[in-house]
Amino acid sequence: MSERAVLHVKGRILVGPDEVRDELWVVGGRISYDRPAGARDIRTVDGWVLPGLVDAHCHVGLDRHGAVPEDVAEKQALTDRDAGALLLRDAGSPSDTRWTDDRDDLPKIIRAGRHIARTRRYIRNYAWEIEPDDLVAYVAQEARRGDGWVKLVGDWIDRDLGDLSACWPRGAVEAAIAEAHRLGARVTAHCFAEDSLRDLVEAGIDCVEHATGLTDDTIPLFAERGVAIVPTLVNIATFPALADGGESKFPRWSAHMRRLHERRYDTVRSAHDAGIPVFVGTDAGGTLPHGLAADEVAELAKAGIPPVEALAAGTWAARKWLGRPGLEEGAPADLVVYGSDPRADVRVLTDPRRVVLNGRVVG
Repeated sequence: MSERAVLHVKGRILVGPDEVRDELWVVGGRISYDRPAGARDIRTVDGWVLPGLVDAHCHVGLDRHGAVPEDVAEKQALTDRDAGALLLRDAGSPSDTRWTDDRDDLPKIIRAGRHIARTRRYIRNYAWEIEPDDLVAYVAQEARRGDGWVKLVGDWIDRDLGDLSACWPRGAVEAAIAEAHRLGARVTAHCFAEDSLRDLVEAGIDCVEHATGLTDDTIPLFAERGVAIVPTLVNIATFPALADGGESKFPRWSAHMRRLHERRYDTVRSAHDAGIPVFVGTDAGGTLPHGLAADEVAELAKAGIPPVEALAAGTWAARKWLGRPGLEEGAPADLVVYGSDPRADVRVLTDPRRVVLNGRVVG
């Protein structure tokens, strides 16, 4: 397309859940709701239009063994892009993926630096593995390296205990979260179990990943403090297989994982009903493939979140939470076109008609 080429997008433009326009124009890679004067080389696409989907918990540059080469990371990002996920919050990776920022054909990534875990209390080759006395220093380091987020591993299996348990003492997380906030970063934490949640929330954490351990005791606390959760239900679906694999060595842990899985939908629905912000994330890049954001929206709806709110959790609301624009005037033209109304049936998200990134039709 030439410098004066224009993309005309028409149909039903879902600027918000209740704000619908008939058309928009893409000029110089950005959105305009005014027809540009003197436009030529106009290309038209039409359908139901959403801002690019958000996967607020994935891992570009990571697989089950650790860091991956750039060509593999590129394929991961392209898979997300082609599925319509154009904004990714990378919730921890040992890879340096800043080279993707120079690629206008790859999704935009908000990085949380590298995971920070307790020694021998996480997946090998994933995290900085440290002791509590070093937590503040490592949080400061990752706050400076990331894009406004830091990722802690809040709990993991304790092999001596034979079950999930909290990784950090209360004082250490209080000091670490305070330091991250001083440096302008928000903090999130991987948490499967129940016993780390109160300390993390009362210490000022901003988000919890998975949050399968939420109970009637901690849900009100999350709601009161406005702490978001990213449930990653497509990942929680793997718990039974994990439990089967660990049954002989860690039966207590296996039983715990099965209980967390069995009540996963009730947990998410109760969190939403209490007013806890819930956002879409898949945990892709560890053991799960990329490109599952649409499946996670469907899982949130299956859990009992109203379909339009499940859709917002992966589009309008998620972008606002992450401080990135949607389909506003002058915003980068990152959008996805569908054949029918995704508000009526979120399963439509699995079949994008067109993907537009930085104003270019890329899929």
